[in-house]
Amino acid sequence: MTATTTLSSRLLASSVLILAGLLAACEPTAAQATKPQPQAQASTQTVENPGVAIFAGGCFWCTESDFDKVPGVIETTSGYIGGHVDNPTYEQVSAGTSGHIEAVRVRFDPSKTSYAQLLEAFWPTIDPVTANAQFCDRGPQYRSAIFFSNAAEQQQAEASKDALQKSARLPAPVVTELLAASTFYPAEDYHQDYYLRNPLRYTYYRNGCGRDQRLEQLWGKKP
Repeated sequence: MTATTTLSSRLLASSVLILAGLLAACEPTAAQATKPQPQAQASTQTVENPGVAIFAGGCFWCTESDFDKVPGVIETTSGYIGGHVDNPTYEQVSAGTSGHIEAVRVRFDPSKTSYAQLLEAFWPTIDPVTANAQFCDRGPQYRSAIFFSNAAEQQQAEASKDALQKSARLPAPVVTELLAASTFYPAEDYHQDYYLRNPLRYTYYRNGCGRDQRLEQLWGKKP
């Protein structure tokens, strides 16, 4: 084996290891978990009485990124909801031992958007026909769900889900759950604005997970 061949083999092996690390399912490295993270740019918007909505769409890095692009959204927070453990850790949630679901709390300006409009924005960002999973992330902790805080939100969520089901747009029944909101626990700091703080790793994860490919299959190409 020549020196050039040996070097090429080592570079290839190194590249495979790096990509494997980048594609780990919605999970930071140990170094990222302990290293202080740079602060993402804070929102400059001030809304006196913002609306609040909570959605689960698999990996919260992706759900947070998707909602940050929706007009009228002023803040998103990755976190955990629906379990039986107080102040759960990422390790407990991702292992499925706490009963929580990865979710995102969305604060929005009611003068610019509404709960109903957020529902419509949510559907095309998820796979509503697969139970207990979203894309490459498997387990009930990654299932899709819409959380309602009152009767009005419940009615809107039910109407939105029914309309999607009756549209026959999707190839199978909609299995996204509609659940009463319980205590929402913000995730660890290193998860917040992850797509902004770690754009390379986030991009590799999202692509490797097949999220956008599956979304295009279900919903068609974005306009």
